[in-house]
Amino acid sequence: MGSGPLFHGIIRQMSVKNFLTDHIPGYNKLVLPWHFAQAVFASTRYGFPARKMKVIGVTGTNGKTSTSFMVWKMLNEAGYKTGIMTTVGWGVDKITPQVEHMTTEKVGTLNKRMRAIKKQGAEYLVLETTSHALAQFRTLGVPFEVAVITNVTHEHLDYHGTFEKYRDAKRKLFKKAKYGVINADDASAVWFINDMKKGLKRVPIEDERYLTYGIKGGRLHAADIELGTNGVKYEAAGGLKMRDAEGKVFETKDLRIKTQIPGTFTVYNTLAAAGVGFRLGLTAKQIADGLGALESVEGRMNRIDCGQNFDVIVDYAHTPDALQKVFDSVKGHDGTVISVHGGAGRRDETTRSERGEILARGSDIVIITEDDSRDEDPAKIAEMFVEGCRKAGKVLEKNLFVEIDRKKAIEKALKMAKKGDLVLILGKGHEKTILRADGPHEFEDIKVTEKLLKKK
Repeated sequence: MGSGPLFHGIIRQMSVKNFLTDHIPGYNKLVLPWHFAQAVFASTRYGFPARKMKVIGVTGTNGKTSTSFMVWKMLNEAGYKTGIMTTVGWGVDKITPQVEHMTTEKVGTLNKRMRAIKKQGAEYLVLETTSHALAQFRTLGVPFEVAVITNVTHEHLDYHGTFEKYRDAKRKLFKKAKYGVINADDASAVWFINDMKKGLKRVPIEDERYLTYGIKGGRLHAADIELGTNGVKYEAAGGLKMRDAEGKVFETKDLRIKTQIPGTFTVYNTLAAAGVGFRLGLTAKQIADGLGALESVEGRMNRIDCGQNFDVIVDYAHTPDALQKVFDSVKGHDGTVISVHGGAGRRDETTRSERGEILARGSDIVIITEDDSRDEDPAKIAEMFVEGCRKAGKVLEKNLFVEIDRKKAIEKALKMAKKGDLVLILGKGHEKTILRADGPHEFEDIKVTEKLLKKK
């Protein structure tokens, strides 16, 4: 896949953009009028397709894709024809894989696909919405029925500049939405809550404009949580007086959730999805049945079983918070934990050393490798990770290794693994290509890992 006019065109666009970003101060701000013009043109060309659907926008640093799929599955299981557009794929009944290395597509593609989803009869659309998309007007003309915030941690500071600007870009979604579902345990929750209160003559009853959720706090909160390797169980508070999208007031019943997806983050993601469900008038049973029916999300805590006597998990985690959540979810594993991870080029380099420390603390053995290095030297990216690993006590060629070739790095980890061990392959998840200096190359962590395991 490293050859061909399409991919050479992609890499040329990347190179030109990188050159302009490097040499023109404030380039990202200068091109905002162009982004706005593109958004107006695309929305008009495709007839503002989102206006004919009820759109649920899901934003946040981590958990966006999983939460989006949970909402999509829940609504479809409840009998509502629902479309979805995420990092992983898009569609209604059949999901088409997303090959672009971006979550919310370019505005022309976004509107074209929304129109296609509407033509398939979708009443609802779950739209994973990034800070880049909000900052660049890609969602212009999209009326959001519900906005969801999963969390806000450091990411994309290479584009936004500061954490505050990154957070404020996500707030744009809530300023557009009729209703908000907000993670009460996140430090930025108050900003999103205040956005939902603005413009009102009085302080609203919480559930009229927004609903908070969480484990430590929130109106919709989880209790009696049971974390397992094959999923989670918990109970969520009932007795909430809610007002649905039609203005009807009702009282929620106790919600008992049992999922097929493990991890504490799954508790948060399902609570967010449940908040959407309640707002849209679903019953507790419809919510529980829908969330329980989702078997997995591609590239998110996917267990790879080819008959080996050790565990292998592939996950998209590529931020400090996401990595920490993965390690938290596998705490207590009896065997050796071996992690494979690397950093993307042209992305926030300030987190590389920090991620190295997290990898070192959570793993017995760390193998640093490549990610989408683009036009950066992958060896120099790896050095930043190694620095963090060393800070946390790892020693090169003892329990810390560098293997730039991602396939060889995965193979090395699988060869090291013994009975009862755990191999974590982190950073790319569902992605179908790896971006190197000469362009995109076919590469899927799941397929590569399965092939190597079968060979072993």
